[in-house]
Amino acid sequence: MEPFKNVFSPDLVRCLAAHLKRCMRGFDAAAFAAAIEPRLAGLELKARAQLIADQLHDALPADPARRAEILLAMLHPDRLDHADQPSDEDGICGWAIMPLTMLVGHHGIDDFDRSMSLMRELTTRFSAEFGIRYLLLADQPRALAIMAGWIGDPNRHVRRLVSEGTRPRLPWAMQLPALITDPGPVIPLLERLRDDPEPYVRRSVANHLNDISKDHPAIVVELAARWMIGAEGERKALLRHACRTLIKQGQADALAIFGSRRPEIEMEPPRLSAREVRMGETIDLSITLRSLSTQSQRLTIDYVLHLLKAGGSRRPKVFKGGNIVLAPGEATTFSRRHAFKEVTTRRHYPGAHGVSFRINGQDTAQADFSLLLDGHS
Repeated sequence: MEPFKNVFSPDLVRCLAAHLKRCMRGFDAAAFAAAIEPRLAGLELKARAQLIADQLHDALPADPARRAEILLAMLHPDRLDHADQPSDEDGICGWAIMPLTMLVGHHGIDDFDRSMSLMRELTTRFSAEFGIRYLLLADQPRALAIMAGWIGDPNRHVRRLVSEGTRPRLPWAMQLPALITDPGPVIPLLERLRDDPEPYVRRSVANHLNDISKDHPAIVVELAARWMIGAEGERKALLRHACRTLIKQGQADALAIFGSRRPEIEMEPPRLSAREVRMGETIDLSITLRSLSTQSQRLTIDYVLHLLKAGGSRRPKVFKGGNIVLAPGEATTFSRRHAFKEVTTRRHYPGAHGVSFRINGQDTAQADFSLLLDGHS
């Protein structure tokens, strides 16, 4: 598979250069491309975008009005369905928009209102979620006041930016420390977007709330409980996705919102299909449960690997299991299969590991097994 960073390719640079030449009389497209193309190979995705943004800054006029005019003239005419398409002879869209938003955000703070207006246009051809953060960091109240006016925008990409652009811990992007400390200013905006007709927008609201839950779990639990009142299926799905981190952590109040209360069950110890497993192999995990309740119980069951660390202690890692409904007196066996494979975000160590299940936030006893790595007995 081609590296993702290659969305910023020599072909895209030449496409940008061609549109700059179309919009700027006397522009040297060849020199613009030559200043970027040889340097791309040694850079990762964000650094490539930054390089293009820096070269655009040098190439465009310093006058903010003329600069904005050129950027708008370069854009693809389709404001709705080309956000995930490559740029072409008709205009700039897709990933090529990212460096444009970085340029406007970084260098447009002194021309704040025009820069926010540009972000609104740029986001319709990709997303301005990265670049708009410069403006939020510079003047959060002013930026949020403008974005509040976008909630009723007919373009779904603009509405989504209200949520996605203000996510406090947006992946790949600059964090927003003020909103990490106090998410209060964005809660009213998310509330107005919670029932948006577009799943694309609602999913952003859910991801934003999940960000907030990592720093302020009580805020998200209170909000989810309030939003659940009178909720239909789409809002319920949004809230479950928003609370996914809290649910994986076994947060009892979050689980209770979705009907998963303290379990009334008896259980056997967890069972494993093997007591030794090598990297590249799989292991089957199971547990048998029997209801002690006189009513049906909804059980959210995840499994927890207690992974050996370099120093000899164990670190729990929660993996998604599933949901079951257990009738009064019913017995069932819940099972999952786990594949051990190398991943860039986690290093495995040979030795004694453990497995437990987490049922409505309550952890079972552990069952131990040994992980074997090549070159280690």
